[in-house]
Amino acid sequence: MNMLVFVKRVPDTESRIHIQRETRAVAEEGLSFVLNPYDEYALEEALRIKEAKGGTVRVVSVGRDEAAAALRKALAMGADEAFLIKDGTPETYDGLRTARVIARTVERRFGGADLLLFGKQAFGADNSQVPAMVAELLGLPQATVVTRLEVGDGAATAFREIEGGMEKVALTLPAVVTAQKGLNEPRYETLKGIMAAKKKAVPVVTLEELGLGPDELRSRVKIVGLDAPPARQAGKLLQGDPAEAAREVVRLLRDEAKIL
Repeated sequence: MNMLVFVKRVPDTESRIHIQRETRAVAEEGLSFVLNPYDEYALEEALRIKEAKGGTVRVVSVGRDEAAAALRKALAMGADEAFLIKDGTPETYDGLRTARVIARTVERRFGGADLLLFGKQAFGADNSQVPAMVAELLGLPQATVVTRLEVGDGAATAFREIEGGMEKVALTLPAVVTAQKGLNEPRYETLKGIMAAKKKAVPVVTLEELGLGPDELRSRVKIVGLDAPPARQAGKLLQGDPAEAAREVVRLLRDEAKIL
């Protein structure tokens, strides 16, 4: 089975984020980056399918040279090959632009695949747009936010958690699937895997090679402002008689929070 897993380099959630107001972007100086956690679930699922049924796992990332670090981690976890679609453009938050790049890569570089796996969203933008757009551009069936996946010959069954139950989706392959937390538990890299990953080449594919024109690469999204969330105010501790404290809670919710 030929599988493509798409990953993204994202800021570490434990890092302190600073905003550059002049450029309306996240300041990257001193910021730690990691492989998007949801993409790890997608990669782990591909590796498990390969171990059970055989096949090839290729990992792809769109971004600048720094994205190669995320690809090296994927190789250390067990991916067979990794490819960097080099795009020097800063983060545009335009999911359609990224989806066009990925769809064209699938068509021209790989000639398609049996299964395209993504994380359900990327930390940072949190748009959850790219996988669905890729599926639409390629004319493929899709199942999103998947917590269980069963793959057979030419078909797959995906299970999605919905309010009050579980939804079962039947897919014909090739298809697009996005991974949710709970699908599996991603493995750690081994020392052997890390050493092997350092020796593997990561081919670079340019946007020019993909034949994408200026209009296709033009961002349709304009960032008009980017700010950190406001600091939380200190909470209030109510002491004394429980009945009095309950009445005070109601008053605060009505008069100050104005949610009653």
